[in-house]
Amino acid sequence: MREEAGGFLNLCFDPEKAAEVTLQPLRRFGFDAAILFSDILVIPHALGQNVTFEAGEGPRLDWIRDSDALKKLSMDYIHESLGPIYKTVSRVSGALPNGAALIGFAGAPWTVATYMVEGSGSRDYPNAKGWALGDPDSFQNLIDLLVESTSAYLIRQIEAGAEVLQLFDTWSGLLPKHAFDRFSAEPICNIARRVKEVHPDIPIIAFPRGAALYLPELARMPEIDGIGIDFAVDPAWAARELQPHAAVQGNFDPILLLAGGYELEKRAREIVDALSGGPHIFNLGHGILPPTPTEHVERLIKAVRG
Repeated sequence: MREEAGGFLNLCFDPEKAAEVTLQPLRRFGFDAAILFSDILVIPHALGQNVTFEAGEGPRLDWIRDSDALKKLSMDYIHESLGPIYKTVSRVSGALPNGAALIGFAGAPWTVATYMVEGSGSRDYPNAKGWALGDPDSFQNLIDLLVESTSAYLIRQIEAGAEVLQLFDTWSGLLPKHAFDRFSAEPICNIARRVKEVHPDIPIIAFPRGAALYLPELARMPEIDGIGIDFAVDPAWAARELQPHAAVQGNFDPILLLAGGYELEKRAREIVDALSGGPHIFNLGHGILPPTPTEHVERLIKAVRG
């Protein structure tokens, strides 16, 4: 489908093909929900930053590292730019099989900002983290812009048919506690509040990866309905510290899904047992890996549903 679309970003902005990619796993595996096929970097693209995807190398952006560069971004045309994604949501919503739910999503401001500042993926994100820690008030302007634009984007996803929203903060684990509070947790909660001012009943899941010790405080926030946990989190700990306050989503290791075998089933049962006393969405603790055999996915689903 990507080859037919002429590249990854083209696929994200092709409603017919993006809807097909979203729906294929439900047809194949009978999942209980679909997550919209798109990318977190459609927001900087819509704000006017140049975004491309190089095959085998990932995203490339014309980086933004100071207030002057930030002035080049604008919300004037974001809905025009993101219109094809709203059409994708509407298509998927109208074609969901077997009463499955549709989860809309966006990147959380901190993680989106890291790519905008670095210009690509990175191991440590020194430029983004350096700006955030060294000049936090200036960096806050970028975060505020992302809170505003992401909120508007998610509200439109709901209006197009999304029933749940998830905010992915993949790189929140890079931040010390004081910076996590300001640049990860607070923006996520601000987005959730803005969305719920318009759609008060929409459930919102926050997934700050690599920040386990900070999650109980986030789970207690009234705007947050669910917490995503990565594969490093002990599910028994999550049951004690998170489930009394929010639903838990995760935390199966994608590498174990790739490896397969008896351990796959054993670990799936352990997670289900540990989290069976409260609301739990079984899911991976991060994204599925491309070489994962189809039969391993089938085996995992059978183990969970059994």
